[in-house]
Amino acid sequence: MAGLTPDDAPVRLVVVDDDALVRASLRMILGGDPRLEVVAECADGAEAVDVVTRLRPDVVLMDVRMPRVDGLTALRTLVAAGSAARVIVLTTFDADELVLRALREGAAGFLLKDTPPAQLVEGIHRVAAGEPILSPTVTAQLIASVTRPEDESRKQDALRALEPLTPRERDVAIAVAEGLSNQEIAERLYLGLATVKTHVAHLFAKLGVTNRVQIARLVHDAGLG
Repeated sequence: MAGLTPDDAPVRLVVVDDDALVRASLRMILGGDPRLEVVAECADGAEAVDVVTRLRPDVVLMDVRMPRVDGLTALRTLVAAGSAARVIVLTTFDADELVLRALREGAAGFLLKDTPPAQLVEGIHRVAAGEPILSPTVTAQLIASVTRPEDESRKQDALRALEPLTPRERDVAIAVAEGLSNQEIAERLYLGLATVKTHVAHLFAKLGVTNRVQIARLVHDAGLG
């Protein structure tokens, strides 16, 4: 990529899907952005683990349902091996239990396979920048599928977990639960982007979580969002 500085180096991607047509479609879509580079394609999770370990991409687009070794197993293997690649789960269904499990296992987020190209590209860049994808509507469905309003014990646990937060940190947590990006949170709360990033870092530390989905689940369990 001539003319790119180190800071402008393209995001290196590995696409993992057992459907060759899906892989070809993704490559065509992603190839339209000079800031993205598809460095490899894989047809199953076993191949993905080997390729990601060797090539060390920035982001992996991983189908959740594949023969031989599925996306969830591959994700778990990569996380256990300490891979720095951020895994985005690809799925056809927006309330797939496997997606929920993938998010718990450390996936950076998920995208539906019919996500519009512009949103797909934007989502990859957000994940590469360290900001996991949280689609507001689909995230609400995912959280609702594992949250039981009548479970008072879960609500009380969540409220206790949120107690150490300052009022502003709580505002940021609620915005995270709505699926807002750091920039959108900054605009809503009239804060600088750097301040928002600091608040999010504090949330991770105080709540003992590793991703934004876990923050969202706590907020919803507590009945705050």
